[in-house]
Amino acid sequence: MMEALNPRGPDGAGMIMHGNAALSHRRLKIIDLSDKSRQPMVDEELGLTIAFNGCIYNYPELRSELQERGYRFFSDGDTEVVLKAYHAWGKECVDRFLGMFAFAIHERDTGRLIMVRDRLGIKPLYYTQNAAGLRFASSLPALLKAGDVDTSIDRYALHNYLTFHAVVPPPRTIIKGIKKLPPATIRVVEADGRISDTLYWNPRYERDPALSGLSSEEWRDRVLDLLRTAIRRRMVADVPVGVLLSGGVDSSLIVGLLAEQGQHELMTFSVGFEEAHGEKGDEFAYSDLIAKHYGTDHHKISVSSKRLLDALPGTFAAMSEPMVSYDNVGFYLLSQEVSKHIKVVQSGQGADEVFGGYHWYPPLASSNDVVADYARVFFDRSHERLAEQTNPEWLVDEDFSRNLVAAYLNQPGADTPVDAALRLDTHVMLVDDPVKRVDNMTMAWGLEARVPFLDHELVELAAKIPPEEKLKHGGKGVLKDAARLVIPSEVIDRKKGYFPVPQLKYIDGPYLEMVRDALSARPARERAILRQDYQERLLSDPTAYLTPLRGSELWQVGLLELWLQTHGI
Repeated sequence: MMEALNPRGPDGAGMIMHGNAALSHRRLKIIDLSDKSRQPMVDEELGLTIAFNGCIYNYPELRSELQERGYRFFSDGDTEVVLKAYHAWGKECVDRFLGMFAFAIHERDTGRLIMVRDRLGIKPLYYTQNAAGLRFASSLPALLKAGDVDTSIDRYALHNYLTFHAVVPPPRTIIKGIKKLPPATIRVVEADGRISDTLYWNPRYERDPALSGLSSEEWRDRVLDLLRTAIRRRMVADVPVGVLLSGGVDSSLIVGLLAEQGQHELMTFSVGFEEAHGEKGDEFAYSDLIAKHYGTDHHKISVSSKRLLDALPGTFAAMSEPMVSYDNVGFYLLSQEVSKHIKVVQSGQGADEVFGGYHWYPPLASSNDVVADYARVFFDRSHERLAEQTNPEWLVDEDFSRNLVAAYLNQPGADTPVDAALRLDTHVMLVDDPVKRVDNMTMAWGLEARVPFLDHELVELAAKIPPEEKLKHGGKGVLKDAARLVIPSEVIDRKKGYFPVPQLKYIDGPYLEMVRDALSARPARERAILRQDYQERLLSDPTAYLTPLRGSELWQVGLLELWLQTHGI
């Protein structure tokens, strides 16, 4: 398992076994570069051992508070702060943490294990449990390496993957025997195996009467102030911190605010791809503009079709779960380049979900049926179409994905259909698509990505903002208002961009052959997920079958099979 996690932590390794428990860790040295902060960390005096992935940005303040309570420290990092905070405040310590984290603490005297995941699921935590015991890891492939896992495909997760735009919400994964801890969850595993879960954070998407009189300018200023704080927090490191600069408003705003805070010679990084079918494959014009405006130490990589093709096997191997977005290989190659220079970057993920940047939000403002309207724009296919495309043994009886989404959308605590959709996308879709993608692809190269737009205090503020403030100006209105006070307008008023990888949207040539080979390989034939007639239609004319979100249906089904075969499933 540790060997499988090597890329996530190339700077150190440790393992501790005692009683019925073993903890191991691969370390990426970012805070306290000495071996005093090596992991797993044992505090013999307190009887606690921890394995921790992530960063607690306010650890210096918490350390001071704990020292005032009489705690003595033997290291200078955040890991020991987590350990002593748990001893001081118990499970409630997580309420004090500002950061991204997944950790496990073992109590020597009780045999109890505590597993925790951060509020927005930025850091992963997978587990498998059977009669032999419980194993957990930062990646799904690490659990596969240890064997003794039921690797049959979960049909309900398959329904999510093919319907809910490849989003498989926790606790499921596509593998029946491996689950994932939901975000904002504390799991206590007693020595006798009994389990209890606590959800420690669940913001409400409702208007706060105390804020009802705020003007657009006041909302703008509050957002900008909190974003400044979020970005400043994420500079906490004993190594340099750079920025992944796409040239969009989100990453440009991070660069602008860092420049405003006095950061000089900031390293920024951009990636672009070859054009295909007349679709441009880069946004260098905008990232160059920002890099020049702020005088950053800018690096950009142009990826040829050959290099893209060569990088795909590594991209599939780096995925903890099959992820259909074309962005994956972009982040994979970008991270490879970035890791040659630095170990930590800030990235703009989350702004669209938190501040309403996607095209499907405005129509929901007048929705009388938020479930149907959301499914119409976001789902890749209906339950009925899925039944026509997959073999009967793989189909579940109910419209599982729609029922799951309906349960989330109809939960109390959201004032409007737009609020309900933003809550779903922030706490479910974001976790198991953009955020997972960034974690998997950056950590594949020992690079840590920090996401200031997912600062939980900023998310809490955004949840209270009236939807009309977010939807104006074509989406992310309040954020664009804030950006106008900081960065050039050229990157604010342009058409929204994505990480374009045209070769994977319009599959032909060697890409088509790769997918065809995967779908015709023996494991795929034995699984027989797809009906033969549907598969043949996709292969004969890939560009004719695009999802409502303009994704390739062939790439979606091909990627699933390529991922399964890559991991020997």
